[in-house]
Amino acid sequence: MAAAAAARVDPARTLQDPQVQFGLMNRNLPGFGLQDPLGMNQVQVMQMLPIAGQLGLAGRVAAAQAGAAASRAAELTWELRARGAMAFYELYQVDRSIEVAVATQALLRDIGTTARTMYSVGEGRQADVLRAQIEVDRMTEEIARMRAMRGAAAARLNALLDQPSNTPVPSPILPAFPADLAVADSLERMALDGRPMLAAGALEVEAARAAQQRARREIWPDLQLGVIYGQRPMAMGTERMISLMAGFSVPIWAGRRQFKMRDEASAMRLAAEAELAAMRADTRGRLGELLASIRRSRDLRALYQGTIMPQALATVSSTLSAYRVGDVDLPMLLDAQMTVNRYRQ
Repeated sequence: MAAAAAARVDPARTLQDPQVQFGLMNRNLPGFGLQDPLGMNQVQVMQMLPIAGQLGLAGRVAAAQAGAAASRAAELTWELRARGAMAFYELYQVDRSIEVAVATQALLRDIGTTARTMYSVGEGRQADVLRAQIEVDRMTEEIARMRAMRGAAAARLNALLDQPSNTPVPSPILPAFPADLAVADSLERMALDGRPMLAAGALEVEAARAAQQRARREIWPDLQLGVIYGQRPMAMGTERMISLMAGFSVPIWAGRRQFKMRDEASAMRLAAEAELAAMRADTRGRLGELLASIRRSRDLRALYQGTIMPQALATVSSTLSAYRVGDVDLPMLLDAQMTVNRYRQ
């Protein structure tokens, strides 16, 4: 689409094709001979010339629209990159979640083994053995569900890469993320100055303003110039003649045509300006949302890693010891272990 828009620039700046007419003037019927003294053979060339700079303004409109199309193509590149990143990190999240679920399932099996051992020596209950097995089976179901999600995420990534959906996708490895980001004001300036869609919006505004200028000049008549060459055979030789013509259009329907074109161009300019303002506001708002999400994620990660996870693991260890001596029941131990699973997720 960007290449097609660029190809429209030169045609917009170029004059219309001239018209060439051939005529056999004033022939006798029957016989089709030259009528004396008016008969002649004639060649006529006519050229329409827009005035008041309309051709240059049309070129400005087309050039700005071509630039906007190129910027939209660049924006599409970033959109596809973002979709690829989302699919990549979705795969990472699912793979790590499966790892956590498999590890949790192994711990639940260990708890089930402890319950069976205690039951076999008369210190536990059969209900505890059954309950532990149910939790292991529930985790098996959860792992199967997450593996299906993994297959769907891999298919989405393969689609973005234009590969068959069953192409193997290895487990992603996280890149090294920066420890800090630039301050919000700097990021906002970068976004407003560097986002291709905003550049496209600005060029659309420029095109709309040039179109509005052109619409104001539509009231000026188009000039038409012509040259006519004629000749006819005479007794003394060929007689040759030339005529020059000039004409122009008459805007007698200006109230219903040219003035309405002005109204349309004015409305299109206002729409382009409003759309650009909306895109800038959306960019600022989206950036604020992302920064808030990053801060929240980093704070929660520090909280889970530094405080919650160590406490949850200590709770599981303490509860397991208490269960072995009969101070707590199995549901309390299972609840503590599943809480650790949720925190790891």
